[in-house]
Amino acid sequence: MIVGVPTEIKVAERRVGLKPPAVRELVAADHRVIVQSGAGHGVGASDEDYQAAGAAIVPSAAEVFEQAEMVVKVKEPQAAERAMLREGQILFTYLHLAPDPDQAADLVASGAICIAYETVTGINGTLPLLAPMSRVAGRLAVQAGATALESQYGGAGVLMGGIPGVAPAKVVVIGGGVVGSNSIDVALGMGADVTVLDRNVDVLDRLGNHFGPALKTIYSTTAAIEEHVVEAEMVVGAVLVPGARAPRLVTAEMVKSMQPGSVLVDVAIDQGGCFETSHPTTHTEPTYIIDDVVHYCVANMPGAVPRTSTAALNTVTLPRALEIATKGVHQALADDPDLRNGLNIAGGMVTDEAVAHDLDYEYVDPSEALASLR
Repeated sequence: MIVGVPTEIKVAERRVGLKPPAVRELVAADHRVIVQSGAGHGVGASDEDYQAAGAAIVPSAAEVFEQAEMVVKVKEPQAAERAMLREGQILFTYLHLAPDPDQAADLVASGAICIAYETVTGINGTLPLLAPMSRVAGRLAVQAGATALESQYGGAGVLMGGIPGVAPAKVVVIGGGVVGSNSIDVALGMGADVTVLDRNVDVLDRLGNHFGPALKTIYSTTAAIEEHVVEAEMVVGAVLVPGARAPRLVTAEMVKSMQPGSVLVDVAIDQGGCFETSHPTTHTEPTYIIDDVVHYCVANMPGAVPRTSTAALNTVTLPRALEIATKGVHQALADDPDLRNGLNIAGGMVTDEAVAHDLDYEYVDPSEALASLR
């Protein structure tokens, strides 16, 4: 199979779909890899590094999309990229379609076969292709939030860990999954006063056992969210409903009641955000202020540390890319139900139930959609 890797064009996105070691593995399996010139610069990989790994270098994204049978990316395709997709072409990347009707409409119109990293499943319903970026984003969330708390960025001027005789910052984490647990780890490590809210008692039990009495665990209700958000200096939104739009758990009224200079970090922004006042920001302009509350809502947070993020991402995406390239997409999806759960759009049909529900498309079972395309 011909596998193509274009340069990412989302604002300040420096990750790349495949690093040279991943390219080498694909080439060793008798696949051809074409890489856009400069695609790896953000992770310290030169065109010569890719050539040494066996890739062919082409000067433009148009040539990548024209030649590739499968395009491997990191972030959702931007409008210019979506216009280059063709019927039957495989797109393998993060999509986050539920809050993005324009992207969904373009992918449906393209006729491409679109597999989303974030809905590929694993053991016990885990999301193994999302987890590495969730770990990175969870750790970055607290790091970014701590900076935003500084007065020069509009924050309250509070040091996360305080000092002896001065109380630390109160940090509330909504959601105790991969993002939440990594946020908790960093916030506690910085000496903050940390509370986590979740609706799964087993999750709270696991977190309590892992972090001990330093972490306060609270069953999440509307009243509990309201109570703890209002008291917090930092709130990390770490809510995930796989494939679906994130629920808006923190209302505009709650935000209005928060302390001036408090910080909201919405890690769920890729799926639409879990704060009513959230809208996507970029690494070049990461924050904005509403009702004296600083909002950090960068939609590609792991892009701030592209070397770490790309290396972590390739460890989980490469085996799947090899599976698709070696077997062909139809056989790979037929053989692997977890990979098949990643299929969001195929031949103009929406094959993810949550996306279909949120964007008002007819849902087509992935197996039925693939059978109709043969």
